Amino acid sequence: MRMVTEATRAGRCGALALCALLLGGCGTTYLFQAARGQMSVLHARQPIDRVIADPATPPALRERLVQVRAARAFAVSDLKLPDNDSYTTYADIGRPYVVWNVVATPEFSVAPLTWCFPVAGCVSYRGYFHEASARDFKLGLEIRGNDAALEGVPAYSTLGRFGDPVLSSMLRYGDDELAATVFHELAHQLLYVKDDPQFNEAFATTVEDAGLERWLAHQGAAARMAAVRADEAHEQAFVALFLRTRAELEALYASQVPATQMRARKADAFASLAGAIRALEREQGLTYPLYEEWLAAGLNNAHLASVATYFDCVPGFRRLLAQQGDDLPRFYAAAAALAKEPLDVRHERLCDRPR
Repeated sequence: MRMVTEATRAGRCGALALCALLLGGCGTTYLFQAARGQMSVLHARQPIDRVIADPATPPALRERLVQVRAARAFAVSDLKLPDNDSYTTYADIGRPYVVWNVVATPEFSVAPLTWCFPVAGCVSYRGYFHEASARDFKLGLEIRGNDAALEGVPAYSTLGRFGDPVLSSMLRYGDDELAATVFHELAHQLLYVKDDPQFNEAFATTVEDAGLERWLAHQGAAARMAAVRADEAHEQAFVALFLRTRAELEALYASQVPATQMRARKADAFASLAGAIRALEREQGLTYPLYEEWLAAGLNNAHLASVATYFDCVPGFRRLLAQQGDDLPRFYAAAAALAKEPLDVRHERLCDRPR
């Protein structure tokens, strides 16, 4: 992600996982909170043009919205992403995150639990508009013996079913990160495959990366592109640590060692991962808020699953883009063709770790 200061795209955004928007299929309490939360977001929307023109708009906000309006236009004209009402409005939601996602795995598994909805299919997280509700759900999963993690999410996509606004929670990012987020979320609206979050997130991440590179070139911002590449290198160093630990634990969980030994070796693996993260932070001379939250809460399988959802298939999508001559419409068509293949076939083609 462009947001190494936040630490990993896994904690930044999400596609639709709110059953109230998907014609039911969840418990009444979850349905109610999702419907009420989404309606509050829609109610807060104002056209960006109107906000920019309003003399009462703070200059800093006006400047950010001018930038995001330009990025949104570029997404349509140059990236060939959907031209709809999404990201043409602004909503001040008055909180740091729009939803809080809960990711969970069994105690001895790196595969995330999934929740299934009529339109979005099965996704590897469950979203709540109130942090307390998300924490309660997380606690319930942990009581039943699962590993779980809670992540604040600044943005999500309703897959084009509503005109998604630019949210005040998205303004925590710089202009480049904000543009990248818009590209990512619009990519979900262009192509979304039910029951395959790894495919969906890796596709959107690849579009985001390619889109940001083109956006910065369009702006003549070569110096900023160098900073983006440096951030990418930092990010990949951390991702490699998580994926290495995931592979180690996957092998452990597949073994026949007794549960007590497995539990002890699992604890050792996460202690080593925590040490490696600290060492890498010292090497870079930086700390990253999301990783600090994860370390404070205690690393577990759910964090590994969250990172893997976003990154397992990215190398394959980047190869696919290169095979299409870096032509985005051709890439979209090739990805759409792969989306029609059975899950195991497309993962064999795209993902470093076929599911």
